[in-house]
Amino acid sequence: MASPDSTESNYAVFRECVSSVIIARSNQHKPSKRPKRRAYKSKNAKRKDNNNINAEPLESSNSPAAEEENPEDLADFIDFIATEIFTNLPLPLQSLTYSSLQHSPSLSNTYLTTPLTPQTLESLTNPLPTTIPDTLTTYGYTPTLDTPSLLSRALTEYIPAVNRPPPIWIHTRASACEICERDWIPLSYHHLIPKGVHEKVVKKGWHDEWMLNSVAWLCRACHSFVHRMAGNEELAREWFTVERILGREDVRDWATWIGKVRWKAR
Repeated sequence: MASPDSTESNYAVFRECVSSVIIARSNQHKPSKRPKRRAYKSKNAKRKDNNNINAEPLESSNSPAAEEENPEDLADFIDFIATEIFTNLPLPLQSLTYSSLQHSPSLSNTYLTTPLTPQTLESLTNPLPTTIPDTLTTYGYTPTLDTPSLLSRALTEYIPAVNRPPPIWIHTRASACEICERDWIPLSYHHLIPKGVHEKVVKKGWHDEWMLNSVAWLCRACHSFVHRMAGNEELAREWFTVERILGREDVRDWATWIGKVRWKAR
């Protein structure tokens, strides 16, 4: 099952995927920074131009094609496009996670194969508002980047990004305590779902089996504090991520206090 905040975090991922597609397209058409050579004209040719009021002017360095794209405008454009698309995607796709795909064969069949099938892509593109293709056209991204191709490329990056399996616990080692952020003392790993209740957790369906070895890297003082704040079952049910633990006011107060404790030099 997707966590309540998965949609918000997934939007941030999706926006980055849209950004990479649009920026790649922008870079392909970015004007050269090298100065343009002035076209040489003979005296006769110059005289002809002066007498011909309809003569076409030479291309100016101030023409739109020569202007650099404003980064702030580009960021606003990307944010608008990403929001317009993401908020109109099906909710299961907005909140897609490794866990939700493990529990739903239909989701896996629909979204795990990328690029998406033409039928799936069409079903996702049709409900999108016309503001998306209109904006792409206004900003000069069509016809080389239309809505279906943008959506297909973005989702090809987005789906694997939100579907990553959890890392092996030893590879998550932090350089500082994940609660007090002290980085000059030894760390130990804390099983976020205590090992003593693993069998009960699986039996009761509190968490998937792949979550059982999730760990946080804590200093000894914070490790002890976490085990004092709740028993193993409550830790497993309620406090099974660092984010949840840090959501407690008593933990934040503790982290502020213990973070000021430093060893005296010998």
